[in-house]
Amino acid sequence: MTRRAALLARLPSSLLPRPPQGVARRAAAAALAGTIALAPAAAPAQQRPLPVIRDAEIEQLLRDYAAPIFKAAGIGSRGAEIVILKDPDFNAFVASGSRIFINTGTLLQAKTPNEVIGVLAHETGHLAGGHLQNLRDEMAHAATIGMLGALLGAGAMVAGAGAGSTEGAQMGAAAAMIAPSIVERSVLSYRRAQEIAADRAALSYLDATGQSARGMIDTFRTFADQQLFAKQYADPYAQSHPMASDRIAQLETAAGKSRYWNASDPPALLARHAMMRAKLSGFIESPGMVARRYPRSDTSLAAEYARAILAYRTGSPAKAVKQIDALIARAPSDPYFHELKGQALLESGRAREAIAPLRQAASLAPKPGLIRIMLGHALLQTGDPALLDQAVGSLQAGLRDEPLASEGYRHLATALAKEGRIAEAELATARGLLIEGSVSSAQAYAKRAQAKLKRGTPAWLQADDILAYKNPKSR
Repeated sequence: MTRRAALLARLPSSLLPRPPQGVARRAAAAALAGTIALAPAAAPAQQRPLPVIRDAEIEQLLRDYAAPIFKAAGIGSRGAEIVILKDPDFNAFVASGSRIFINTGTLLQAKTPNEVIGVLAHETGHLAGGHLQNLRDEMAHAATIGMLGALLGAGAMVAGAGAGSTEGAQMGAAAAMIAPSIVERSVLSYRRAQEIAADRAALSYLDATGQSARGMIDTFRTFADQQLFAKQYADPYAQSHPMASDRIAQLETAAGKSRYWNASDPPALLARHAMMRAKLSGFIESPGMVARRYPRSDTSLAAEYARAILAYRTGSPAKAVKQIDALIARAPSDPYFHELKGQALLESGRAREAIAPLRQAASLAPKPGLIRIMLGHALLQTGDPALLDQAVGSLQAGLRDEPLASEGYRHLATALAKEGRIAEAELATARGLLIEGSVSSAQAYAKRAQAKLKRGTPAWLQADDILAYKNPKSR
């Protein structure tokens, strides 16, 4: 996990149909700007930046959690992508195409794999049910109804006033004011129905894969506790999600009938889950919080992992490397310990020393794309011209596995430029900028690259694709 979080993916500027001006704005806000979340969000997702973080170890664990669920839902192994957001809230959501976004807060707070698997099963229910597109269609329909209601109310108000009827004018004005509220409640009702459908789908996926729904229900119990004090004031018809206590009541009966209700997570999966939580804690939580979670009396592998990461993160590279070497001695075949050692050495200015552990990590990891990118960066950072070809090869191999890793394109551009391959360097820069959303800059570099490339070659066509790209924000 790099300390510099990169924006892997950006949502389109609008995921919503455009209702008539002034109509159904409250409904749009209530639908959370075209996202379908596990729990109600504080603000529409499109209004906030998405702080995406990348980590080979955690992403692999989430893929392993999700693979049986996706299969049960009829979603292929490449049918959905799980994106990790650095956000302390316990939440997950689907927001575009086939992406599930999950917060680091969810991963840190979930005590067992089963809790995270329950969250992924619920979000998979939204994906398999096509809920996001259906929600857009419902919002478009609701906006039309709202516009007609507002127009009819306004017409009645004018007609009543023209006829000298104060009562008629007042009724027309009331109808015009009520129309947006009706639209809002219609959309919220539709959202609640989708949530219930996703819950039921999740139960079926968990049962089909021999897993308990206990973790999913424990999650809803957490939400119920959060709603406890506000519940007496809450209007259940003004919620985008069913009240958590109601969800629990509806789910427990069905889930309790499953023969897998008492199924537990495999020990190996529990161990990986503990390592994931330790890694996140070490990287993103305060030193005090890490110390409280993992006191010195805790000599587990996970605790040692968290403390080694914290030492690296807080500027003690020699201490960190010593602690990481102790981890490697305990588990020499763990690719991510070697990756962490390489990262600590690279970012402390010891690029040449970082090469060996990163090569070892890449050879051991099941999906080493991100590690190969880091290895390419280390080879480049040595400043040794003899290693440039290896740097280019490692970066290109990593980007084939991770085509949206914009940082990899920046390193590749630097390596290619050092080799005098200017057109290819400009194309790599353009690709990285496009991923980051800098469309105009990407197209400027693509134009420069294309002018130097032979027409019709793959590189020329890639540049042409970038030039033909239309920025959603400019449409």
